[in-house]
Amino acid sequence: MRIGVLASGSGTILEAILSAGIDVSVVVVDRACRATAVAGRAGVPAEVVRRASFGPDFDRLDYTHRIVDALEAHRVELVVMAGFGTVLDKPVHDAFPGRILNTHPALLPAFPGWHAVEQALEAGVQVSGCTVHLATLEVDAGPILAQEAVPVLPGDTAASLHERIKTVERDLYPRTIRAFVDQVGSP
Repeated sequence: MRIGVLASGSGTILEAILSAGIDVSVVVVDRACRATAVAGRAGVPAEVVRRASFGPDFDRLDYTHRIVDALEAHRVELVVMAGFGTVLDKPVHDAFPGRILNTHPALLPAFPGWHAVEQALEAGVQVSGCTVHLATLEVDAGPILAQEAVPVLPGDTAASLHERIKTVERDLYPRTIRAFVDQVGSP
């Protein structure tokens, strides 16, 4: 199955995916970031589909079409979001129905959205974790594929808890991607 990875940041999730032996056909990023260097070292093509604006004038629909075009140019069959910082619109879900995976730093349905780790700490939970789910138009609301708990320790900060969640994520996400590919196969 041809996998396209969407990334925006340091590329640590991408590194975990590649280290697990998962074959990636292309990495698409929305800004200059370390993920392109990670892809390059692995011999994976990388494309920057630059997001022109992060303000209220951002055209999410047009941008989504540009992302879909980049993925389709590489004949991608499964989209794996790896810290991608842009929420995409309906055309990506139309192009890859039921074939977009995402990871989230909380035990969904608790704490959806951008500030999950901070919200977990503010709520005083004793356990948080990582969720791998199918992405849908509603952010962090798709069917859950896998979860793993991470204890919240006394004195945790958002940074310390998030790093422990990332450690779990770097193992759980590649395993879940592999299981999804084995179960679903190519279209």
